[in-house]
Amino acid sequence: MAETTTWATPYRAILASRVRAQRAYRTGFALDLTSSLLIGVTELAEIWIVFHNVHVLGGLDFHAILLLFGLSNLAFSSADLLVGHLDTLPTYIRAGTVDAFYVRPLPLLAQLITSEISLRRMTRIVVALVALGFGLALNDIDWGPAPLAMLGIAVAFGTAIFAGLFTCAAALQFFLVNGSELTNSFTYGGAYASSQPAAVFPAPLKLVFGYLFPVAFTAYLPTLAILGLPGPAGLPTWLAWLTPLAAAWVWGLAALLWRWGTRHYQGGGG
Repeated sequence: MAETTTWATPYRAILASRVRAQRAYRTGFALDLTSSLLIGVTELAEIWIVFHNVHVLGGLDFHAILLLFGLSNLAFSSADLLVGHLDTLPTYIRAGTVDAFYVRPLPLLAQLITSEISLRRMTRIVVALVALGFGLALNDIDWGPAPLAMLGIAVAFGTAIFAGLFTCAAALQFFLVNGSELTNSFTYGGAYASSQPAAVFPAPLKLVFGYLFPVAFTAYLPTLAILGLPGPAGLPTWLAWLTPLAAAWVWGLAALLWRWGTRHYQGGGG
């Protein structure tokens, strides 16, 4: 029986070929997985070292920070797995190979997202899930519909927020070309900021990471809502329920920047 062809068929074929290519070199693939795992474990160890010397930070103890770390890293690692390779766009632009994507009868962004998938990033998701599991188990959570709903909202829309930030950063490369280090400060830097209690941030950083690049909605505010803790000035706990709106804001900005960037691009010149 012939396989039915749908709009997703070419994307599935591309992703399947990328997965097979990575698994073909088993030693290299194993080393990639190990290195990614070590990065995740190192970040978790950093949290333990901090709380080995400080018992409470920003109103959160170590158990609460585990929950915060797990939510933040799960959302970021999932987005990194799905769209993190968009940061290779400057390489395509400089080489002129992005022109090949334009001539195909498929949306440019969808092609770039499915052009690669880094399976090595899955080990960071495992570290995040372990931290999240311990965070949920060790904290005294009054389980009910609200905490369960907030947990689902945090994971789903937290991932969407980081994916939108990756797309924003990629769109800016049509103008910056060599500015990936600058945009990484808002993607990878935002990931680090999201794993910290925003209560310790000065007011300007609360505005930046709370509203302009709303990474506080990915983990910090949901953690407060799940644990029933009050938020700091400027970031009340009830804002956690507006996480879908924060994701919509990021993706609205991403769509605007992407449209602007793709219209600005004039070709590789080769």
